[in-house]
Amino acid sequence: MTQRRITDDLQKLLEVLPPAVAEAVTRANNIDNLIEIILDLGRVPKARFVNGELELSDREISHQDISYVVERIGEFDADNRAGLERTLHRISAFRNRRGHIVGLTCRVGRAVYGTIDIIKDLVESGKSILILGRPGIGKTTMLREAARILAEEKRVIIVDTSNEIGGDGDVPHPAVGKARRMQVPTPSLQHEVMIEAVENHNPEVIVIDEIGRELEAMAARTIAERGVQLIGTAHGRSLENLLLNPTLSDLIGGIESVTLSDEEARRRGTQKTVLERRAPPTFDVLIEMIERDKVAVHPDVSSAVDSLVRGSTPMPEIRSMGEDDQILIEKPAPPPPARQNPNQGFRRGMAEPPTQPGTSMRRGGRYQNVVDSSSFEMGADEPAEVISPYDGKPVRLYPYGVARNRLIQAARRLGVPVLVVKNLEESEALITLRAYYRNRQQTVLDAEERGLPIYVLRANTINQIEQSLADMFNLSMDGPTPNEWQDYSNATRAAIEAVMNGSRFVDLPPASAPIRRLQHEMARQAQLVSHSYGKDPNRYVRIFRE
Repeated sequence: MTQRRITDDLQKLLEVLPPAVAEAVTRANNIDNLIEIILDLGRVPKARFVNGELELSDREISHQDISYVVERIGEFDADNRAGLERTLHRISAFRNRRGHIVGLTCRVGRAVYGTIDIIKDLVESGKSILILGRPGIGKTTMLREAARILAEEKRVIIVDTSNEIGGDGDVPHPAVGKARRMQVPTPSLQHEVMIEAVENHNPEVIVIDEIGRELEAMAARTIAERGVQLIGTAHGRSLENLLLNPTLSDLIGGIESVTLSDEEARRRGTQKTVLERRAPPTFDVLIEMIERDKVAVHPDVSSAVDSLVRGSTPMPEIRSMGEDDQILIEKPAPPPPARQNPNQGFRRGMAEPPTQPGTSMRRGGRYQNVVDSSSFEMGADEPAEVISPYDGKPVRLYPYGVARNRLIQAARRLGVPVLVVKNLEESEALITLRAYYRNRQQTVLDAEERGLPIYVLRANTINQIEQSLADMFNLSMDGPTPNEWQDYSNATRAAIEAVMNGSRFVDLPPASAPIRRLQHEMARQAQLVSHSYGKDPNRYVRIFRE
C-alpha cells in the first residue's frame, strides 16, 4: 500500500494573486480543501472549497486585479488556459467580445501520490483503461499517478493538451516521474499529436486527458489497434452516458440498429429491429469515479455494452478505500436468468442498480421496470406483467417540436391518461425530437436540470408518438389497444354462442398471445374447449365442445 502524499505548491499560486485576495485565502485556514479561486470583473472574489464557497472580500474585482494576475502567469493558449511553470495549477480566462479578459478561474493543482492503489492491478494489467467522472472529482490526478507508476518499467508518453497532467512550462512536473510529455500546440490538433506519439517515439503506453472530439476517438482506436496500452479520460459520468454520446460512443464500441431475420428474432424473443454493439471497444476496462476514493469498475466493456443494448443493467464491481487504507471490493452477484424483453433496446439515460423486483426505476429521463422472471413461470401464450411508473395517473406532458394534435390522437388511440400542457413548468415529462435533443436545445437543458423524464422520437409521426407513450406506460406495442380488446371480446362471445347453439367448432381470427389468452379464458368460463393452432403471426384459437 503506497503512503498517500500530497504536493500542491500552493504558495506559488498565492504569489500571483492580488495581495488582498491571497491574504484572505490564507486567513480562511482551509487550504487543504481549496479547489479554486474565482476572480470576475465587477464581482467580489470567491474561494470554492470541497464543502462550499467563501467570499474573500467586500471589494469588487477591478481591471487592475485581473491585469495583476495575467502579468505574472504564462501565456494563454487557444483554449484560454494558462499555468505556472513547474506547477500543476491552472488559470482559465473569460473573455469579452473584444477578446479582453474579464474573469479568471484559478484552479489548484495537486499531485496526490497513492491515489492509483484502488485500481493499480488494472493499470498494471496492460489493458486499455477509460476513466469517467464529473469535473473536479480527480480523474486527471489518477491519470497522472498512473503515468508515474507505469513509467518505472515501461515507455510512457503523455499527450498533454492543456498541461494539466505535466504542468506548465517545458520541464514536466516531478509528479509524472519518468514519463515523457508531448505538448499540444492547439487543442483541435490533439488527435494529430496522439498519432505522432505512436509513429515517432515507440511508446508502450500513451496517457491522454479529456478525449472530447470524434477525431480524437478515431485516433485512440488507431493507437489501440497498434497494440499500445491507452489510459485516458473522457467527457461523461457513466457507461450509459458515454454510449449515448454520438461523438465518443466509438470508444466503447458504439451502437447501431440491426434488422434480424425472422428465425433469429424468434430465437431471441425480440423485435426484428434491435440495437447491437457496432465494433470492438477501444478500451478494455471502464472506470466510473463515484467519489475520490470510490469507483465502479466495468472489467469487460464489451459485455457491459452488450448487456445495455439488450435492455439489461450491467452490474459493475464497486471498489472503495476503507478508513484503514484497505481496499474494499464488492463484486456483483451473478444475475438470475431472465426472459428477454420483447421490446429489447437501450433507453436514453443513466442507470442505477435495481433495488428490488417489480419496482419502477428512473433512468435519467426514462423509466425502466424491473421484473423478477425467476419468481414465476409463464406459459407460452402468457405475457409478462409490468408495472407503469405512472400507475394510471394522468401525466402532464409537454411536447417540444412534436405536433400536439398527433400527441392527443395517439394518447386517445392507446387509451392512456395524458394531459398536454403548454409550458415546461407545468409538465411532469418532456417529449421531443432527436434533432432537438442532439442539438441540446435550451428547453431540453431546462428539462434535464429540473430532472424531468425526456422521451426522444426519431420522427414526428403518429407511430413514433405511440411507441413513446407505450414506453412511458409500459404497454406492449404488439398488444391490442383498448378498442381492439373490445372487438376481440365481442368476436369471442359470438363464437361461444355459435358453438353452444349447435356449431361443431368455430375458428377465431389470428391474434396475438394476450388476445389468445383472453379467448381461452372466456371459453373455459363457458365450459367449452379451446386450443391454439398454427404459428405466429397466424396462430389462432379454435373453440368447440368436448
